Amino acid sequence: VQLQASGGGLVQAGGSLRLSCAASGRAFGRVGIGWFRQAPGKEREFVAGITWSGSSTSYTNSVKGRFTVSRDNDKNTVTLQMNSLKPEDTAVYYCAATGIQSRVLLNMWEYAYWGQGTLVTVSS
Repeated sequence: VQLQASGGGLVQAGGSLRLSCAASGRAFGRVGIGWFRQAPGKEREFVAGITWSGSSTSYTNSVKGRFTVSRDNDKNTVTLQMNSLKPEDTAVYYCAATGIQSRVLLNMWEYAYWGQGTLVTVSS
């Protein structure tokens, strides 16, 4: 699976951005997708994830109620809608794929395929 993340940019606090993860290669509908982020000087952390069917999603506590992950398997795309953005959301955001289909995985090492990252900067 090849992944391409896009949609990052500069936004003021309280604003919104929509990130997209476009996939090619292996049957997209058979992989789970996770979004991770890495802020300067910090470790990469799980943000949100969705199973292959889209029936199950998971979010880290700090983004619950603000971020929404969804997927369109016909278009081979997963979207992360980010609302009410905060300066602490500033990071490089990565999408990743796993062949585990039954549940959302929360750890980096459980994902075999990674996109290149897109930078989100939230100004105060």
